[in-house]
Amino acid sequence: MQEEHPFAAFIRILGKGKKGSRGLTTDEAFEAMTMVLNNKVTAEQLGAFLMLLRVKEETPEEVAGFVGAIRTFLKQDNTVYADLDWSSYAGKRRHSPWYVLSALLLAENGVRVCMHGAEGHTPGRVYTSEVLKPLGIETSETLDHAKQQIKKNNFCYMPLQTISERLKEIIELRPFLGLRSPIHTVGRMINPLHAPCSIQAIFHPGYQVVHQQAAKIMGEEQIAVFKGEAGEVERNPDTKCTVSYAINGKTWDEEWPAMFEKRHMKEASLDENRLGLIWSGEETDEYAEAAITGTTAIALRLLNRADTPPQALLKAQDMWDKRNRSRH
Repeated sequence: MQEEHPFAAFIRILGKGKKGSRGLTTDEAFEAMTMVLNNKVTAEQLGAFLMLLRVKEETPEEVAGFVGAIRTFLKQDNTVYADLDWSSYAGKRRHSPWYVLSALLLAENGVRVCMHGAEGHTPGRVYTSEVLKPLGIETSETLDHAKQQIKKNNFCYMPLQTISERLKEIIELRPFLGLRSPIHTVGRMINPLHAPCSIQAIFHPGYQVVHQQAAKIMGEEQIAVFKGEAGEVERNPDTKCTVSYAINGKTWDEEWPAMFEKRHMKEASLDENRLGLIWSGEETDEYAEAAITGTTAIALRLLNRADTPPQALLKAQDMWDKRNRSRH
């Protein structure tokens, strides 16, 4: 009789029926993800593991364990190279990626922003690197290049494969499995350059608390998480927004009111060159500018550079009005 594979225990914990199954503890999640990252599981086991988690939905303990395993696997030094970690894992389809200009606006005002994300896993969406190229910003294909870009421009963007080819392989299983995997959740929390603050967005509302509580369990950085436009870290100015924080072991929510009384139409088509036109002022768009300043304001609150949402929004608007329009 063949001996049971060590990883089978984790699949059994997750899949033993309605009454027999349970979530993984943080330690179990750490051990399971370590095996996955080190390729010590079969393809069948990986698929079963990812989909059982997807059906059940990840708990804060599981996310904390997975993120801890990924950070250990990466074997990076703990030097703080950035002020703000910014995840970008969803892509945009209704509106342009205005969040990129929010990040660049913060960078222009002295905030070192490390942006990282996954690309191309969902057809019909525009991803970060596609709009950075027309702005003259290089995508970092190595960690050293990312650190150099941070030092030079206060901004860097790393696609997931720069952080880990193994994670990229797993996230790209989506077309085969038909569903997103937990890597879409945990990837947002990798924080590869060890920024003390991290801003994240979710698409499915239930995951907001998962991110918040996972950050509390890890206790390593200050985070703000909210339901972003299309799942990206971008404020939708047409709707009210609840921002969930986890700072110094405490968690709370903050309500941000809608910035407009009525909704705007989605863009007819997405053009990667449009961000440069909005930044330079050659083109104006009230929705775009509200999305940019609204997102910047949330980051300013997280960074403790404003005491209230209205104050943060005023400061963000002032930064936008005074931006160097010729920079990009």
